[in-house]
This record gives sequence, C-alpha cells and structure tokens, in this order.
Amino acid sequence: MAENFETLEGPAAYRLTLLALIAEARQRILLPTLYLQDDDGGREILEALHAAKAARPQLDVAVFVDWHRAQRGLIGKTRSAGNAALYRAMAERFGTGVEIYGVPVQRSEFIGVMHLKGFIIDNTVLYSGASLNDVYLQRHERYRIDRYHLIRSRALADTLAVALDRALRQSPAVHPLNTPEAPKTKELRPAIVKFRRELAHTRYRFTGDRVRQGEIGVTPLFGLGNRDNELNRTIVELIRQAKNRLVLFTPYFNPPGPVRRALDARLKDGCRVMIVVGDKTANDFYIPPDEPFKAIGALPYLYETNLRRFCKAHQQLIDAERLEVRLWRHDDNSFHLKGLLVDDRYALLTGNNINPRAWRLDLENGLLIHDPNKLLIGAHLAELERILARTQRLSGHEALEPIEAYPAPVQRLLKRLARTRADRLVNQML
Repeated sequence: MAENFETLEGPAAYRLTLLALIAEARQRILLPTLYLQDDDGGREILEALHAAKAARPQLDVAVFVDWHRAQRGLIGKTRSAGNAALYRAMAERFGTGVEIYGVPVQRSEFIGVMHLKGFIIDNTVLYSGASLNDVYLQRHERYRIDRYHLIRSRALADTLAVALDRALRQSPAVHPLNTPEAPKTKELRPAIVKFRRELAHTRYRFTGDRVRQGEIGVTPLFGLGNRDNELNRTIVELIRQAKNRLVLFTPYFNPPGPVRRALDARLKDGCRVMIVVGDKTANDFYIPPDEPFKAIGALPYLYETNLRRFCKAHQQLIDAERLEVRLWRHDDNSFHLKGLLVDDRYALLTGNNINPRAWRLDLENGLLIHDPNKLLIGAHLAELERILARTQRLSGHEALEPIEAYPAPVQRLLKRLARTRADRLVNQML
C-alpha cells in the first residue's frame, strides 16, 4: 500500500531512522553498503549493531561491504589496514555476533566493487545510495546528500534478504572481515572469478502481481556487467518510455552510450528532460585550489567538461526549455543523488551512478516503483522540491567555468588527456 512508502527528508533523518530501526529490530538486520567507515558515524552504527545483538542474541545481524575497499585507507591518505581494523577491534571488544562480510566482486577494486543498497531490518527496507560514515550520516556539520526511502513490506524485505544470503553469504569468495583469519585476496582469485560469473546471472526471486487500486508496485532489480543486465536494461527502457517529463539524478556526469542515445531520442520526440547533477565543488573528489593538488582532484573538472560538451550540443533545446540542467551546490557539502522520475508513473531508486563504471564493472541493484494510480506524486514532488532548492538552472554551456579558468595543474592534466585522447579511456573507467 502507498502508506507503507515514505521519503525521508535528508541525511540527519536517515541516520536517526537507521538507529531507531536497529534498536527496535527483533528478527534481522542486514546492511549491504559499499563501506562502513572507521569514523564517528561508522562507529556509532557498529556499536548500535553490537548493542542490538547483545540485547537480543537471536537477531541475525550482518553487514556486507566491499572486500577491497574495507582493507585500504582513504585515497590520498597514509597507507593503513582500512576499516577492517575497526571491525576486528569491535569484535574483540563486544564478541563476534555481528558478522561483517567482505564481498570481492573482482580481483581488484579498480575493476569492480560491491555496490548493493537497501538495508533490511525486520520487514522494513531503508533504501539509499548512501554508505555509512560521517558525511553520509551528517554526524557533524558537513553532509553528502542522497535519496532516502523507507518501504514497509515483508515480501520485499524477504526477497532482498534471500538474495543476500544465497548470492553473497553462501559464496566461498565471501569471508568475514572481523576475524584475524580472513584470507588474502590472492588466495581467493579462483573463487572470485567463479563468484563474478555467478553474480552476472543472479536475479531477485519474487512472485509478481498486478497493482490494484490503492497500491504501488515495487520491483527489485539486480545488475552486474554489460551483458544481460536487468538494471541497465530497465534504466534505458524507463528513459525510452518517458512521454512528458523525465528527471535524471546523477552525481558524476558521464552517461553511458545507451543512456545518452535514449536521452537524445526523448528530447527529439518532445519530452521535457531535467538533469540534476552536482556542481564540481560538490563532488566528493573536489580539492579546493588552495590545497595541494592530487591527480584524483581533476575528476570533478573532467565531469564538468563532459557536462559543458553536452550542454553545447543541446543548446537549442536548453533555449527552448525542453532540456533543463540544474547544478546542486550548498556550502562545502557534497552531492550523491542518483535515479529517475518518469511521467508521475515510475521512479527508480538505485545506487547506480548511471556512468560507464556502474554500467560495466560494479555490482548494483535498484527498486523500480510503479505507481499507475499516481498515489506518490506528492511524495515525489516534495522530494524534488527539496533537492531543487539547492540548485541553479544553467542557461547553457557558457554558464560553466571554462577550462582556462581551472587551476593550472588541472589544465595541464586535462589538456594532456585530450591531446592523447586518453580522456575517452578515463571516462570509460569512471
């Protein structure tokens, strides 16, 4: 029923809701996330999980994180054992009742990560693209904005939980990270190759039914790889089916070829398209000009270059108000929204960044919301209004900063990439 679908207002509500659900859990707490960080926010969640397990030993409590991401430090920081050191320290302190599984989607983080979303707590699903750390949880002043939806459905929770257990927890490639006995990656390489092959054919198992009056439909989607990827296929099909209005959220403007072509076709047919993307300063890789430059800091500028090129190619449509491009920016906070709104009938909730990396390399999922009775229009419009309140509408490509105004190290790197055409290759890996 529509009343079992709720949109949360922001990262603070996300954090408080998650903590409340953990405290109230009676059956299961299953949290798939890219990472659970060793910082105040991550430790608060992990301590809450251990407290829930201690209070109710029968609880099934498990966290699923990317295997590689959990065992390294932050990019640009001192080499370390990563978040896995926190997991082991917590297990030594509280016991091993909370399992933290490392999921190796590929032999290296560079060529694929575990990016599944959707926290399952009893019969409730808290779905967001956010991971678990200070900025995603707004543990202090800064935050990273995402989308946050609460769905109360035993059928959906069961479907997601069965997939986590069957596809991840039972795999020989997946191991707990909160014990000293975790194997080395090189020991798992044969298991990882087989694991990825199995994941490429994994689907959520559920019984479909017609959406009746007063109801909405929720279809979970699984996706890995460039072939036979039901999530990728659904994203393109949703864009193709848009008749009147399409809203696309993406944190890094680098749409895959099939998405670009589908957008161009919709615009050509008269559909109004809105693209909401973060300003380069709201990118989580952005480095202020007064700080030491690192190569990773060129990424926000590369994404802006992509956006400038797209706007220039579609300037007539922007002038005709058929294409609306909006940049999100709020102080020194960052932007991480992704997903679709289509004709007041469909919404896609996903952790998929809708870029080539998500399209080909990462393990992704999503929830397709079908609302033929238009019961969620108010919730979707309220969410969109909150997001757009922090955006600026672009008048065209000239409204974006030119490359000549970028910091000198960024200019040199981007010009070198363009000269060797390596920028195209880099875009395909991002």
